[in-house]
Amino acid sequence: MSHEFHVVVPPKKIIVITAPSGAGKSTLVRKLIQQRSDLEFSISCTTRAKRDAEINGKDYYFISVPDFQQRIQKGDFIESEEVYPGQFYGSLNSEVERIWSKRKIVLYDIDVKGADSIKKKYGNDALVIFIAPPDKETLERRLTNRNTESKDSLKKRIKKAEEELTYQSKADKVVVNADFDIAFMNVKNVITNFLKQGAAVSH
Repeated sequence: MSHEFHVVVPPKKIIVITAPSGAGKSTLVRKLIQQRSDLEFSISCTTRAKRDAEINGKDYYFISVPDFQQRIQKGDFIESEEVYPGQFYGSLNSEVERIWSKRKIVLYDIDVKGADSIKKKYGNDALVIFIAPPDKETLERRLTNRNTESKDSLKKRIKKAEEELTYQSKADKVVVNADFDIAFMNVKNVITNFLKQGAAVSH
């Protein structure tokens, strides 16, 4: 007598949270990781200086510009770009494989160009959620209140953030972050629905 059993196989999926600087995506990502054990954060590489609260190998892999350029030549990145002059960011192929080998879902917190590259590479296996500020004024206020930038650097960030707002039409879903708790609930629901569609059942 044979017994039928159902095994839910975790799909090889990628969740990308993207937004202009100051829209609150990093806080959302941190809370998602706390609440969902099936998600794991994909650590990106960057050549920018480490901020005080950041940890190498947890928030980013902080590497030199020559090391970064060598990795580009070796084809280590899914996507990489010079976000500001001399400041590179990149998503490692090895991170995706590392997380998938643990039967977990990859979670990205990256800028809009990186999100676009990942979507192009992984298609329907990647879900891109754009976190939008309620308005430009709120975005500028959040960036200014951080006090992590010089005046010149802040101007560049605000200009870039305004350009990045135009990306939302390319995202799979847009969630407005006016109230954090509501935005978080909406993001969670979008992810749950996406993963439900992709779950495979074997007999």
